[in-house]
Parts: sequence; C-alpha cells; structure tokens
Amino acid sequence: MDWKLELVQVPVSDVDRAKAFYVEQVGFNADHDHQVSDDLRFVQLTPPGSACSIAIGTGLSEMAPGSIEGLQIVIDDADAAHAELAGRGVDVSDVQDMPWGRFVFFSDPDGNRWALQQAVRPN
Repeated sequence: MDWKLELVQVPVSDVDRAKAFYVEQVGFNADHDHQVSDDLRFVQLTPPGSACSIAIGTGLSEMAPGSIEGLQIVIDDADAAHAELAGRGVDVSDVQDMPWGRFVFFSDPDGNRWALQQAVRPN
C-alpha cells in the first residue's frame, strides 16, 4: 500500500494576500479556490512539478498564522531559484552551502518559513 503526502495546511491571516504571494511571487499553481460557506474557504496551491500541495483558507485549522517552520521544497538549482524569487520581489536569503545541500530560505507574509534545497548528489 502506498502512502502519499499530498496536502499540507499552511495557516495564514489574509487568504487573498497569501494566495497572491504564493501564486504571483513564488510561482505556485492555483488549483482550487472555493468559498464553501461563510466560515470555510479552501484554497489549494501547488509548487510547479510537485505532487504535494498546500492548503490555505479560513476555517481549515486552529494553527496560528505564521506558525509553520521547515517546509522544504527540493529544487535542481539553488542559484536559479534564488534569482527567480528575487526577481519576483520575494525577500529571499542568499544561497547557503551546507554539507548536505545548497539552500535558499524565505518566509510568506505571515512568517511561515520555507527552505528550498538543492540536494547534494553522490559522486
């Protein structure tokens, strides 16, 4: 039996602001945006090429906005990712070289923290 992680909730304070950030600045795909009721809105966003999406919205979680740390996306080229995010106006860290990979870090408008990792490939 396969177990696939395909959706992670990310708590935000302003759904429209967060959606604009993730889609327009970070480059995620906007998959769904449904206002189910006055108390429930579900927005699903997916990084390009990913099998796992994030969900933002209202009425989805009790987590405090900005409380997520350590969300990680694997990328092919940290320098290219840095250039793309910086070019889209994202406040992104410099590329950081570590023994287990090259990383770029950024936060969304609420402070949810992301890492982009270019993994070290064995020789």
